[in-house]
Amino acid sequence: MKNPWISLNNSLPKDLLSGLVVFLVALPLCLGIALASGAPPIAGLISGIIGGVVVGWLSQSNTSVSAPAAGLSAVVASQITQLGSFEAFLVAVVLAGGIQILLAVFRAGFISAFFPLSVIKGLLAAIGIFIILKQIPHLVGYDADPMGEISFRKSDGETIFSELFAAIAGRQHGALLVGLLSLAILIGWDKVKVLKQSVVPSALLVVIVSVLVNKVFQMAGSQLAIDPSHLVSVPVTSGWTD
Repeated sequence: MKNPWISLNNSLPKDLLSGLVVFLVALPLCLGIALASGAPPIAGLISGIIGGVVVGWLSQSNTSVSAPAAGLSAVVASQITQLGSFEAFLVAVVLAGGIQILLAVFRAGFISAFFPLSVIKGLLAAIGIFIILKQIPHLVGYDADPMGEISFRKSDGETIFSELFAAIAGRQHGALLVGLLSLAILIGWDKVKVLKQSVVPSALLVVIVSVLVNKVFQMAGSQLAIDPSHLVSVPVTSGWTD
């Protein structure tokens, strides 16, 4: 019988690298969801690390991605209010995790077979289109609305589609250049067989290159340097619950 721990150890380097990419990409989302949920920002960082690195390694899945979900922010916020404290909510999360482990032990995953596959595919396709439309303004450096605002019609009267025209008019050239360069790397990297099979994933290279390019712009005093308002700001806290 094959030892599962041998398989886990063999896949550890690639899983850690992939998990690091997921964490870096989802970092702004992790912080935003934590703040929207009424939880400490450090909770978003820990969730991103565990979801991206630890869960990615233990799941042994080639396609699963685990990270904080924006759709649960309202649920988390209401439960923290009802339970009275963030600490009490953490206890509830641990208990829920224990129930999930028990369901896995008793192989209750068959319940998912009752959900039509067309519904799941349609939902995922809709989410993908929605994410692409929401990210275009940030691609061109237009961040007039909060990153976590997910409604179709916004509080300022704009919609997802009308905001695209405003984003193009208010573009930031440095952010647009970095965004296009990142897309070129993502697309071109997978076109070259040697690069595609390398241990360095294209998404991680995009994160590194984009940071370095912006640093060069800043050191050169170029107008292409991305404004700090468009950059990820990691909160500095003095404790776990600040």
